[in-house]
Amino acid sequence: MYLSDTFFFEVWNITFFGAFCESPDSPQKQKKDQMEDFKEDIRNAVNTMRKGGIILYPTDTIWGLGCDATMEEAVQRVFQIKKREESKSMLCLVDAPGRLGNYVDIPDMTWNLLDAASRPMTIIYPNARNIAPSLIAEDGSAGFRLSNDPFCVRLCQTLRHPIVSTSANISGQETARFFAEIDEEIKNSVDYIVRYRQKDRTPAKASSIIKLGINNEIQIIRK
Repeated sequence: MYLSDTFFFEVWNITFFGAFCESPDSPQKQKKDQMEDFKEDIRNAVNTMRKGGIILYPTDTIWGLGCDATMEEAVQRVFQIKKREESKSMLCLVDAPGRLGNYVDIPDMTWNLLDAASRPMTIIYPNARNIAPSLIAEDGSAGFRLSNDPFCVRLCQTLRHPIVSTSANISGQETARFFAEIDEEIKNSVDYIVRYRQKDRTPAKASSIIKLGINNEIQIIRK
């Protein structure tokens, strides 16, 4: 009995193409899924913030609560979710140095500090403007961080506004080091939870914080 050419072709087809099929657990499939999550999360998160909503998202440091930093009502909701006093200001993320000047005065020392930083650094700048009033301290200053995290950069670029970034915890409680540690009360209080990096259990910590005066005075708030 001879096997037909059709049989050999079908066997070859299964063997050849099967070798290139992605299994559900393959690194290629996981990476592809992560990129799809990334793109969908950017769209959904930006749409949520444009409507005044609150997001829970990964940053260049810890997971954070975020909103459009120019919307006062949204910022007030973040304060309420965290049960935080308004006297304790929250910082903002921007994606490029050129955007900083739209919102604060930039002392000359800024660039030296950023160049020397070995980890994410938040700087409190003088004469804040064009953001929600409750993000501006009594002395007129506000905290900003230039993010180099790919997700945060794309988020800021797409929204075209600064984004509030504050730790995803109730004020006074332990800061979550990764997504799995975030309290359910926080998760249930936001309008959108980013899927990207939820499975990442690499412990993270908050940024350093430095306050700059207009004449380059330096005050270390958090190392």
